[in-house]
Amino acid sequence: MDINESHLQKVESHKQKIGELLLEHTSLTQEQLDEALQLQEEEHKLLGDILLTKNYIHPHDIIKVLCHQINIPYLDEIKVDEIDPMMVKDISINYAKQHNILPILESDYSVTLAMSDPFDFYAINDLTGIFKKKVHIVVSTPLRIQDAINRVYEKANQNLVDSIEDEFEENLDLDGPIDILDASADEAPVIRFVNSIIFRAVKERASDIHIEPYEKDVVYRFRINRVMTEILRQPKKTHSAVSSRIKVMAKLDIAEKRLPQDGRIKIKIAGKDIDIRLSTVPVQNGERIVMRVLEKTNTVLELEHLGFEGRVLQGLKDFSTKKHGVLYVTGPTGHGKTTTLFAVLDRMNTPDRMIITVEDPVEYEIAGISQIQVNSKIDLSFARALRAILRQNPDVVMVGETRDRETAEMAIQASLTGHFVLSTLHTNDASSAPTRLIDMGVQPFLISSSLVGVLAQRLVRVLCEHCKTETELSEYEMQMLDLETVPPTATIYKPVGCEKCTKSGYGGVTVVSELLVITDTIRNLILQKEDASKIKRAAIKEGMEPLAKSAINKIFLGITSVEEVLRAIISEADEDSESA
Repeated sequence: MDINESHLQKVESHKQKIGELLLEHTSLTQEQLDEALQLQEEEHKLLGDILLTKNYIHPHDIIKVLCHQINIPYLDEIKVDEIDPMMVKDISINYAKQHNILPILESDYSVTLAMSDPFDFYAINDLTGIFKKKVHIVVSTPLRIQDAINRVYEKANQNLVDSIEDEFEENLDLDGPIDILDASADEAPVIRFVNSIIFRAVKERASDIHIEPYEKDVVYRFRINRVMTEILRQPKKTHSAVSSRIKVMAKLDIAEKRLPQDGRIKIKIAGKDIDIRLSTVPVQNGERIVMRVLEKTNTVLELEHLGFEGRVLQGLKDFSTKKHGVLYVTGPTGHGKTTTLFAVLDRMNTPDRMIITVEDPVEYEIAGISQIQVNSKIDLSFARALRAILRQNPDVVMVGETRDRETAEMAIQASLTGHFVLSTLHTNDASSAPTRLIDMGVQPFLISSSLVGVLAQRLVRVLCEHCKTETELSEYEMQMLDLETVPPTATIYKPVGCEKCTKSGYGGVTVVSELLVITDTIRNLILQKEDASKIKRAAIKEGMEPLAKSAINKIFLGITSVEEVLRAIISEADEDSESA
């Protein structure tokens, strides 16, 4: 319908009371309305203000009622996928956001505009002049319209998040400051800049992108092969635009800068599906942004390809044949625990077995395995999902993380009733896992009767095959590694750096690990609530190879370097022994 000043007269002449309309078109109850009317008589305030103060209605409820009074359609949802992005080619995004106005439908003779203020006649007249057609108005909330504007203009710029491919400029100069605030209506500079950062991260196989605002500039760092590397700095004034662009890609609230937010971005680069897990945290100088870059693949690496060997490899293969019990994989965040669990699951994934997983997020999509995504917004936690799937009578259950007593006890109970359960736990080594479960409140007899093994693992960088150079251990290195002699078959290398490895000396990562098999001896120690150090000593006597020894073997095989092992494993082991 046409919008003009006659609508104001309709509002004045409309006889139906606002209270009656709110009862009819919102969730307001008669009791709440009566209470508000009583307060109106006592305090002489507007009825709408009283209802809003009492949280009986929302601001958009007032808009909805107003639309009913003047016969303007109100939209609870704007279907962005049905909007032709070519309609906004002559309207700048700044103008659309300033006036909260967006064309959503165009025919030969008319155009429909979505607005938050149907009485913004200046904007209506402007768009009438642009389209030179009859104008119809629909109303929605400012938040819905702002979100629709962001997504439609993103389409108009041919930068759809779902297919960011061939849009990157590999030769874009990221080292110099880019004036991304000097953007035209399509905001191309900030879009091109963010795309290039993501492309570079994928190209360099970075696992994380860190964007850190400081007083005068913004630092961009990648985590490559577990090591943080600074890639560029940008002026502080650019951060707001970059932050907003990334939030738009993740469909987050761009106006909320005071609270942490989490989201996901799905893109495609060079035919590869990339899943980005986004986390924003407000800090002193702005919002700190971290993006975990995951390459979505249906291919699960075999245990041998991950770097497992010897007793650990055979132990994991043996566990994959068990019918019941609990297997934990421990280690810090980002050290491949989930990848290992899926390598074990892949060996167990046979037609005669039913496998269900509960994950946060689902990182690998595997045929033949039913996978559940944890969702905190609807209170779908690990424990709640585990409780539900046990009624599905699976043979194997994988729980992405054991975070609390409830999840731990349910996993143990599942194993005692004939299920094999795999999960992860945050401890520094394998022998600390039983004591960690006891600290959570799990009874020792439950742990000893259900736990079959604990795998602790770390990722260390692999030496670049193109530039590694043979070397010998110094006396200091022998002392730090607690070695008396070097095996005659050992060949030790050091990193050098070349073009192939971007001067780092390393290319890729491998796993070092220790496997605690729960024997009768270990089971008795758990029942007696012995500390982790006693459990570790007993396990080593029974043949367990500790993390440090596994890492040193990788040095002797020429896979990694002394420097890498000292950085990633030995220093950590020293800290643990000191704290013990």
